[in-house]
Amino acid sequence: MKKTLALILAACMSLSLVACGGGDKSNTPPAGGSNAGTSQSANQPSTGGSEAKTVGIAMPTQSLERWNRDGAYLDEQFKAAGYKTIVTYSDNKNEQQVNDIQNMLSQGVDLLIIAAIDGNGLNTVMNDAGAAGVPVIAYDRLIMNDNSSYYVSFDNYTVGKLQGEFVRDALDLDNAAGPFNMEFTAGDPADNNAPFFYNGAFDVLKPYIDSGKVIVPSGQTAFDAVATDQWQTDVALDRAQNVLASFYSDGTKLDAWLCSNDSTSMGVTQAVTQDYAGGNTVVITGQDGDVANLRNIKDGKQSMTVYKAVANEAVVTLDLAKAILDGKTADASLISASGWDFECAYDTESYETTPGHKCPSFLLVPDVVTADNMEEKLVTPGYYKVGADGYLEATNG
Repeated sequence: MKKTLALILAACMSLSLVACGGGDKSNTPPAGGSNAGTSQSANQPSTGGSEAKTVGIAMPTQSLERWNRDGAYLDEQFKAAGYKTIVTYSDNKNEQQVNDIQNMLSQGVDLLIIAAIDGNGLNTVMNDAGAAGVPVIAYDRLIMNDNSSYYVSFDNYTVGKLQGEFVRDALDLDNAAGPFNMEFTAGDPADNNAPFFYNGAFDVLKPYIDSGKVIVPSGQTAFDAVATDQWQTDVALDRAQNVLASFYSDGTKLDAWLCSNDSTSMGVTQAVTQDYAGGNTVVITGQDGDVANLRNIKDGKQSMTVYKAVANEAVVTLDLAKAILDGKTADASLISASGWDFECAYDTESYETTPGHKCPSFLLVPDVVTADNMEEKLVTPGYYKVGADGYLEATNG
């Protein structure tokens, strides 16, 4: 925990810069790369001196709070470890991310860490990385290309499973008579994680749907029917408003709405608050621990979020990168050798980049956060602090 907390505190200054719109403005972005939100630190002093290796860190966007946190943690930790870094945010545009990564390769990066916008849309640059002998860590989202050297993420199926179990327990589905009405909102079809999240949740709830104890009045349960392009709040809001107007305006009770993450949950919560006429509290799930959603949880508008400690994800990524760049073995032995004070599993079976080609993965364990355990899970470890108004805010706030 001491290692994690120290890294979190170190990341706070970087997070403050990134969240306000763009990293160190004194640095010039690489030609053709992303503009706002790009932090290029490859030419900054490094404890590694002239022999320091350069790590390229490609994040999807600054429009989602969590990617600001991830980018800041990774950038700060790698620089503190003596590496040079190039960090880009690609405004959720796959073409821009391709250009950003191409620029990194042209600048001679020694390793790439990529949180892909579209896991199927990076084949050209991934092949270029492979041809150049540059290892790639697929960060949080799997890249569907065999040049992905490793995958670092959370157990994505378990994220959804925790959400489904929360709905099950909140409605007491094993004991209550029912029936209960609920709806689903999933994530971005281009994000390889989104089906894992959704399937984890749906597999928990499917037996109750099959038995008739849970009813989905819209009939929309297939992933493609409930997916949300780029996890956008407005897209989730529009669909939720349409569902409420079409299936609940006659007084039908809504008991739960399973949302795969906090940005989609924000849209659904807004729709329920504005457009649902029922007097009951609707169980609404989420994921990520975004500050606005934590406020909603405290206020009783959202029921829970699955929190993924991205500071720990960055720790795993750093230690894995060190092993790769030092030519050491990076397998299950890395977990014991690193002495992490959090759970992580080495998995060589669950994730395929192409049919039959398994990508070795390091998977961390997520956690459920509610109004009752928020301070224990988020404040005590130092991820957030309690603001003057009683709501949680980022530790750099």
